Amino acid sequence: MFRTQDGIDARVLHEVKEIDATGKKVHVRDLQNGGSAWESYDQLLIATGAVPLCPDLPGADAVDICGVSTLQNGLDIRRHLDQEGMKKAIVVGGGYIGLEMAEALVLNGMEVSLISRSPQVMSTLDEDMGALVSKALRGFGVTLYLEEALTEFETTAGKVTGIVTDKRHLSADIVILGLGVHPNTALAAAAGIPLGKKGSIRVNGRMETCIPGIWAAGDCAESFHLVSRKPFYIALGTVANRQGRVAGINLGGGYATFPGVVGTAVTKICQVEVARTGLQEKELRKLGIEWVSAVIQSRTKAGYYPGAGEITVKVLAERGSGRLLGGQIVGMQGSAKRIDTLATALHAGFTVEEMINLDLGYAPPFSPVWDPVVIAARAVAKKL
Repeated sequence: MFRTQDGIDARVLHEVKEIDATGKKVHVRDLQNGGSAWESYDQLLIATGAVPLCPDLPGADAVDICGVSTLQNGLDIRRHLDQEGMKKAIVVGGGYIGLEMAEALVLNGMEVSLISRSPQVMSTLDEDMGALVSKALRGFGVTLYLEEALTEFETTAGKVTGIVTDKRHLSADIVILGLGVHPNTALAAAAGIPLGKKGSIRVNGRMETCIPGIWAAGDCAESFHLVSRKPFYIALGTVANRQGRVAGINLGGGYATFPGVVGTAVTKICQVEVARTGLQEKELRKLGIEWVSAVIQSRTKAGYYPGAGEITVKVLAERGSGRLLGGQIVGMQGSAKRIDTLATALHAGFTVEEMINLDLGYAPPFSPVWDPVVIAARAVAKKL
């Protein structure tokens, strides 16, 4: 299809083994017939993505220990769960993937335990907001073991039978790794392409590396945080798509820039929606930025309207200037996408005082008269 419709010579089942940046060529191996050859290029885009983190621990190569980063991984997990006798599942990691997998396993009737080094799940939230997510997980039947470190996988005849932490032993029929990802940049590093934050490929605003004619985009590439004004790494499909668009325009002879990100992300655990954007308290502390915050509880719709659910919103602003720094939301249906108001305000550089006067839509089926995000902004403005 790529070749006939778009004139693109798409070669699947081919692997680039080496980049010769000086000679402007790549060494490609055909995974089907084993042949290899050097291919020249005028412009090169590196979009190698990210790879899941896997702990280097005894038993890590056992059957029924599954990472989650591709569609095939999901199909493999489904196949494992279809085996007879699958009852107990352990999820290692309390981030987005770990929580979403815990939800899926509970809905498939599994007994689910989740292990995390952190005192709360969702380390991208402040601890007070993460505690709300932990409470929700327990309410859905997930057993949490927080502030525990995985030390070993127990196996029998090459199959996982349980895990050992620094505090306990737990039996398992399947173990899901949700420890996050790191940029897949070994190929770029070997070619001498400079790396940046967390080992991602350093790029400028046009997605070009320090080597002319070599570009990078997606989960392997660095971003720029519009609030901290510093290099930043985040592996999200939304960011990858926007970076790819900018890189493609520039490779094609046009001109485009990628200004940066504010770290917006959403997820859900059964009925509870979770969202965040901007900077959190530990990041502000590290940057030396003084802040004021407020946490409010409200309803997703007018309180008298059927189906109104609880919503908790936290907003952080810079002490003195009132500049919006970030926000987090945990609540029932209709909560998470409200984060887009905060994300837009961050892109615009709003203060919380300016947020109070936003002309947001209102009708009882959608919101109280004062939207919960604006209520939180008002609470912060009062403290300022």
